[in-house]
Amino acid sequence: MFCGRTRDADEEDAEVVTGMAELEGLEFGKSDFVLLDEVTMEQFMENLKLRFEKGRIYTYIGEVVVSVNPYRQMDIYGKDTIDAYRGRELYENPPHLYAVSDAAYKAMKRRAKDTCIVISGESGAGKTEASKYIMQYIAAITNPNQRVEVESVKNVLLKSNCVLEAFGNAKTNRNDNSSRFGKYMDINFNFNGDPTGGNINNYLLEKSRVVQQQDGERNFHSFYQLLRGGSDEMLGSFHLQKDPALYTYTKEGAATATSNNDRSSHKAVMSALEAIGFSQEEITSIYQVLAAILLLGNVQFESDGESVQIVGLEAVNHISELIASDMDSVCKSLLFRTVATGGGEVIEKGHTEQDACFGCSAFAKALYERLFGWIVNRINSVIEVKDYNPVLHGKNTVIGVLDIYGFEIFDNNSFEQFCINYCNEKLQQLFIELILRQEQGEYQREGITWQHIDYFNNQIIVDLVEQPHKGIISILDEACLTVGKVTDTVCLESMDTKLAQHPHYTSRKLSPTDKTMDFQKQFRIRHYAGDVTYSVEGFLDKNKDLLFQDFKRLMYNSANPVMKEMWPDGQLSITEVTKRPLTAATLFKNSIVALVDKLGCKEPYYVRCIKPNEMKSQVLFDDARCQHQVAYLGLMENVMVRRAGFAYRQHYARVLQRYKMTCEYTWPNHLMASDREAVEAIITQHGFQDDVAYGHTKLFVRSPRSLYTLEQERAALIPILVLFLQKVWRGALARRRCRRMRAIYAIMGCFKRYKVKAHFWEVERRFTNVRTMADYGRSVEWPTPPAALSQFHNNTVMLHRRWWARQIVKNIPPSDMLEVRAKVAALTALSGERKDWGVSRAWERDYLANVRDCPQTSVAFIRVSKELRNRDEHNQVLFSGFCRKVNRFNKSTDRGLLITDKCVYKLEPKKQFKVLKRLPLDILTGLSVTSGADQMVALHTTSQDDVLLCLQRGELCSNQDRVGELVGALVDHFTRLRNVPFPVKVCPLAVQLLMRGKPKSVSVESKAGQNNADFKKSRDGFILLVPAN
Repeated sequence: MFCGRTRDADEEDAEVVTGMAELEGLEFGKSDFVLLDEVTMEQFMENLKLRFEKGRIYTYIGEVVVSVNPYRQMDIYGKDTIDAYRGRELYENPPHLYAVSDAAYKAMKRRAKDTCIVISGESGAGKTEASKYIMQYIAAITNPNQRVEVESVKNVLLKSNCVLEAFGNAKTNRNDNSSRFGKYMDINFNFNGDPTGGNINNYLLEKSRVVQQQDGERNFHSFYQLLRGGSDEMLGSFHLQKDPALYTYTKEGAATATSNNDRSSHKAVMSALEAIGFSQEEITSIYQVLAAILLLGNVQFESDGESVQIVGLEAVNHISELIASDMDSVCKSLLFRTVATGGGEVIEKGHTEQDACFGCSAFAKALYERLFGWIVNRINSVIEVKDYNPVLHGKNTVIGVLDIYGFEIFDNNSFEQFCINYCNEKLQQLFIELILRQEQGEYQREGITWQHIDYFNNQIIVDLVEQPHKGIISILDEACLTVGKVTDTVCLESMDTKLAQHPHYTSRKLSPTDKTMDFQKQFRIRHYAGDVTYSVEGFLDKNKDLLFQDFKRLMYNSANPVMKEMWPDGQLSITEVTKRPLTAATLFKNSIVALVDKLGCKEPYYVRCIKPNEMKSQVLFDDARCQHQVAYLGLMENVMVRRAGFAYRQHYARVLQRYKMTCEYTWPNHLMASDREAVEAIITQHGFQDDVAYGHTKLFVRSPRSLYTLEQERAALIPILVLFLQKVWRGALARRRCRRMRAIYAIMGCFKRYKVKAHFWEVERRFTNVRTMADYGRSVEWPTPPAALSQFHNNTVMLHRRWWARQIVKNIPPSDMLEVRAKVAALTALSGERKDWGVSRAWERDYLANVRDCPQTSVAFIRVSKELRNRDEHNQVLFSGFCRKVNRFNKSTDRGLLITDKCVYKLEPKKQFKVLKRLPLDILTGLSVTSGADQMVALHTTSQDDVLLCLQRGELCSNQDRVGELVGALVDHFTRLRNVPFPVKVCPLAVQLLMRGKPKSVSVESKAGQNNADFKKSRDGFILLVPAN
């Protein structure tokens, strides 16, 4: 098979060409068949076998990858391998699928050209796996920014492989995972080279496999995955059991050994369907169709001579439930056919037993074919390019991946093999045209004489199949259109008559002595890949693809919207269905012609897959089997065409870039007039003048040995150059790093100084007029300082606060200073733990002497106060007021409290404020209050006999809080005048104190009906009862 790429010379800026494959050790053979010393089948096979035995499954023919199925997992597809091939040319790494994938991607991205990768080979050669690795590579190298929408497209493209394999692949005698359909996938890319969508085309699903398989083969994977992987609940809802042997359509493959795990595969398919975007209803509908097909296979018919009946209606009842239709309609469709007469009358014609069986099988095949087509279309609806605008988004480029069935020769070859082999003939024709056009065009452009290579042009075989009026497809269509009973045998006779003189067609009638064919049953086509004998039985039925319209209307009228969507043609009534549809062969021919046209307008890359043996062995290399594949794939012709005249060709600039270090006149740079002269200098120095030709823009090398010599000398010089470059580069890196560090520190220093200055400027701007502000800058927000000024900023803020306080204090009258100091002391001592402490009111201090607060007793108290001042010589009254006090008998009584700067006095109000007890002020060590609104105070003493009292409010205000005033007066006196600490404890629950050396706990409780606060004895101390609000 001739393999090459078609491209325009002016666009060709990065051509990867023959003979440049990275040299592996000689023990692995030649990595490119073009580099063989002699192009003979023996050397070709010897090199192919050696590389297979050494685990080198990939080999180049120029840009073509020849892949041999290893029948084992190989550790050459991981992330490290992907990174090694990303962005590299073909010749920079050993042969690999990733190399051709990257070449196709680079051509698409660099030159905005549509490309395609064509994977071919016979069944079991590894085409499906190759397509998956290609998809994996493209997904791995795209979308480096991890955009969500691109990742979603990539995920669907990868997951679709799993789904299509389940519903389109099956185990055959030659392959455990054989694709029973052709697949061509277009992947759309935006101008950035990221996938934006795609489209999948499927060709000729082998639907006959649904109802019949050859010995040792299985039905499609999906059936076994459902039966063996479905849950008991799922199978029960579908009226199925786990054993495939119970169903006619799967019993053939029920006991067949396979490397596939149906149970795990079912889970993977279910997960893939959900990931792609199938709804739960759609997934259920898919498996309902599969279940209906399985049950259809078990439907049996019997005839009493006049009519046909269904044996047992249980299966039909289940089928009607699964396809959401009524049982009568299903029975009617299986047993009768609606026919329109010439006068427009509609009649029902009962089936014979044979027709009923045929219709049931046709219905099962059509159900599966429609299901598969719907799944492909549903995936396409998810991955199609949406909201694309060329003006906004740039050119939309495409990479196509073709994974299509290879040439097939079975013991019994039928209509499907005929179509498949015709497809391969068309692709072979395309390859011939491409390679010859490319080679001839290139030599003509470069002014090089083209050496003609003999090759087999298979146009004559293509015409044998598809030529209008004379080809086999036309003969089949004519037989299908003929009125009356036309059998397969009659059709064969027509072919024998019309094709008797064709050199590539024969039959037993035309060759009576050839006993390998049967009379009136078989014919033979001499394909490019070998002779294939086809059995004509079933050709006409399969070509007609007959399905009674009753089945289409049955499914269209289903209550299940998904199934209804699969059968849009069922909406036509029997009188409307008049135009005969195209035959299966014609539809397939049209789709293949469209495919070839689509491939022809893209830049193609090729993967040729070879099956090493029929035993699926990891070590066996069947020489005869492989030689046959090499022959019909045209690999020898491919090598000869690539070597015809010249094995290697490359632009002068690229040759110079690669080999300039091997010549003293071109390293490191040449001073010649053109790159061509520099390349001539290299060639002359090595003595290859007689082995090359100079084109207009490229150098052509005739012998691979010359290329080897250049490569070996280059390989010897590379380590020396690498060491030199490493030395220079490391020095450059060190110098650059040093310059950057110096620049960084200089910038950091300047920036830090700027930030400091900017901070000072901003502080100055904000606080310029604080002296004239009403609040002296209290409301001005400080700018955030740089880290270096954080401590300075804190000190500045503190200075401003002190200055602000100073300004405020300067405006306070001297008569108010004592009250201000007391309030500040109270604020500090209470630390915000007591909400209300009287800060908002004026503090009178000496309430017992205040006529307004104590109008009836103030005169008597003033007299006693003067006497005590004269006697004890105190200078100041810190606090005075009425209180409720607990005495030494644990009784609570009303008392007067007077605290001076010398003593604390307990007074009897009822006896003209007689002094009941006098305590030196020095004896006090602190006090405790609660966090509530009560007026309880515990004065702690050094004698461990604390004073417990509750301040009482006078007539100035019924709800004044005087605890804060008492705390402020004492704390201010002790800390400011005596310069000793006076601790204040705010208790959230209970106050702790000592009375006569014993610990007591005092809690506060509110009591309904309580008029005045009073103490009540408790087990561990006292309870202060306060009026309830």
